[in-house]
Amino acid sequence: MKTYDAVVIGAGSVGVPLAYRLAVRGLSVAVVEMRSSVGQGQNKAAIGGIRATHSDRAKIKIGKESLNVVRRLLPEYGLDVDYIEGGYLFPAYSEHVAAGLKSLLPVQKKFGLNIDWIEPDEVRKRCPGILSDGLLGGTFSPEDGHLSSLKMIGAFYRLARQAKVDFLFSTEVVDIEVENGKVKAVVTDQGKISCGYVVNAAGGFGRDVSLMAGADLPVYPDSHEAGVTEPVKRFFLPMVVDIAPDEQSDNYYFYQNAENQIVFCITPRPKRMGRDRRSTSEFLPMVILRMLQLYPRLRNIKVRRVWRGLYPMTPDGKPIVGFDRDVEGFFHAIGMCGQGLMLGPGLADMIALAIAEGQEDEEVFADLSPYRDFSGEELLK
Repeated sequence: MKTYDAVVIGAGSVGVPLAYRLAVRGLSVAVVEMRSSVGQGQNKAAIGGIRATHSDRAKIKIGKESLNVVRRLLPEYGLDVDYIEGGYLFPAYSEHVAAGLKSLLPVQKKFGLNIDWIEPDEVRKRCPGILSDGLLGGTFSPEDGHLSSLKMIGAFYRLARQAKVDFLFSTEVVDIEVENGKVKAVVTDQGKISCGYVVNAAGGFGRDVSLMAGADLPVYPDSHEAGVTEPVKRFFLPMVVDIAPDEQSDNYYFYQNAENQIVFCITPRPKRMGRDRRSTSEFLPMVILRMLQLYPRLRNIKVRRVWRGLYPMTPDGKPIVGFDRDVEGFFHAIGMCGQGLMLGPGLADMIALAIAEGQEDEEVFADLSPYRDFSGEELLK
């Protein structure tokens, strides 16, 4: 039985950068992953958007820190993750949507977000060919961007290995051993791992792992589908997000990546609850109709492939982050609501500081507490 200071369950968008940050703070760390390599859960299904543009104080704060981390990967570590700081653009074609976006601006600016309302001419300038009829303007946050989820998980994996993190792949957690109210070991199908801290970063299986420690937390995955086209000459930079719902879907979003492909995703209505990751025949007709209505210039670009991933959702649309109140040494980092990629790098630093040095960001940990009131809902998820 090996012994570590900390065991991280899940080698994904949160677990891998967290393992790295714990290791550089001097802890011995193991990552236990049921799959055969890093990023094989929801990370590889992420389309790559990374933003601080939220309507929630904690997520804005985490998002800003994530962007700071990502910006340093190439100049400081020589790790290129295809990051493009093209901003996030939320266009409005109805007074209702425009009013909603504008109502968020005071809160977003209060918490330090660089965002503002832009007029139709500037929307068209940033996205040439976007639908002009009925365009009222939109909100634009220039410091947000997009990247390759696969390259980013690879970058943090290399950093973690350099920091002497051990990765135990094809290893499934079957129990959490607790003694006198404290974490004692992680029990796997390959044997026990003794440790002083356990971090649950198990993504779509986060609730299952928390139950092993006696905590029943409201994390329920639902499925979203995404796709990518052939490359075409670049004609826009921002991630475009249309939050106006229709009968079949809520928001949808797309951008042009570093290889000049259009990457896109949609939130179906009603939600597709569960862990089924098989692609469906309804996805492309649903999303393409809406994309072409908004951006006719996308017509005739060939779709290369589609895929499906999970959003481990909570009732209020915010992650669950914090120490367990009954089991000393057990930390919850689950329910990322499909935003693990954009929150993971910033959240890793905050969690590592809390575990290694006992210093917690009071605002973030209070807002995302496992024991908060889940009855609210973030306005801009």
